[in-house]
Amino acid sequence: MELNKLHLGCGKAYIEGWTNVDLFSNVKADIYADIQALPLPRNHFHLIYASHVLEHVQRHTVIATLTHWKDLLVSGGVLRLAVPNFDAVVDRYCNEANLDEVMGLLYGGQNHPKNYHFITFNERTLHRDLKRAGFGDVRNWDWRTTEHRNVDDFSQCYLPHMEKETGTLMSLNMEAVKP
Repeated sequence: MELNKLHLGCGKAYIEGWTNVDLFSNVKADIYADIQALPLPRNHFHLIYASHVLEHVQRHTVIATLTHWKDLLVSGGVLRLAVPNFDAVVDRYCNEANLDEVMGLLYGGQNHPKNYHFITFNERTLHRDLKRAGFGDVRNWDWRTTEHRNVDDFSQCYLPHMEKETGTLMSLNMEAVKP
């Protein structure tokens, strides 16, 4: 059985064999749509991957967005998320005192009206929100063990930049299962 896999907010990280979705038409995607109102069938996908996308929704719509994504999954399907890790950002800032280094993680690129961060997460808050949206089996995941490990996206965001062996992972990578 072929698994139906959905990649939300693909940006420049198009994954072959997946349905890639992005809002912006200047990147390669299969579907151009808002991640909060996806024109896709319910109970269809086995895996949804969203790397550094959820923080772009306004905080009062996070649970509704997660619920929408859950509705797209089959029972037993996995939602795999990567978001900036607020705890890692704070630790990095406290150790380095370099606000410029963490500014994008906190506030987004701000090069477009849709490229702002409206919320931050740490492990406790993301776990809580996934549970509130009706997910079960919430756990951390390691980018090195996924089928998309060769896609260099923000799930592999380290500081200092690109120092994956000695740096600090700035991404909170969690996944959850639709019951």
